[in-house]
Amino acid sequence: MATPGYSRSPKLAKGALVQIADGLIVPEPNIIPFQFNPEKLSRSMTPFNPLDVSETGRGQMAPTSQPFDPKEQITLEIELDASDQLEEGDSKAQTFGVADRIAAIEKLLFPSQGLLGDLVAAATALAGVTSGAKRPTVPIILFIWGPGRIVPVRVTSYSVEEQLFLPTLHPLQARVSLGLEVLTPDVFKCQTGAVVELAIAAYRLFRAQQDALAVAHAAANVDAIRGLLPF
Repeated sequence: MATPGYSRSPKLAKGALVQIADGLIVPEPNIIPFQFNPEKLSRSMTPFNPLDVSETGRGQMAPTSQPFDPKEQITLEIELDASDQLEEGDSKAQTFGVADRIAAIEKLLFPSQGLLGDLVAAATALAGVTSGAKRPTVPIILFIWGPGRIVPVRVTSYSVEEQLFLPTLHPLQARVSLGLEVLTPDVFKCQTGAVVELAIAAYRLFRAQQDALAVAHAAANVDAIRGLLPF
């Protein structure tokens, strides 16, 4: 007999995108949890190629040179569905469907001063007040895929397929395709601040976790490695 209140099923970790922008006072997060974890996640890495030099051969580097971490790209599809919320009588879902979730994701593509900062900027713009704002930048995003993968990213591609519509013509369902590029510490050389430090710390922690996994794998295969070596 199972213990009351205890489930043998493991608790499912939810993936998420977390926008972190420098707010007016402290860094402000905008959390976008995945309603359903994507069934597939594709990753590709592009190492530095020291042999890709000019025809004159100038600047020739050692074939093992790797001056910076490889570029990493992640692609995934996010499914959005407001059907359950409609059955529960959720007033927001009845009016907007999944339009609010789409808007939250698309906000990651635009320059941001934080949720509150954007609201203030919009209000001042409507009032006809201009300010000498700094060069606009998109927010840093943390891609969270369980405790073993939390990395800073930037959205490099975006598309959405809206399916089924409410009487308001807001979509009831949607499929969002995202391309993300992992931001390594090298790209932050000209930036400072609490958000940048958080992004760099997250990346370094992820790399440390990957190093630990690689070491654990090597340790588990010591005997097999010895059998392969001719000495």
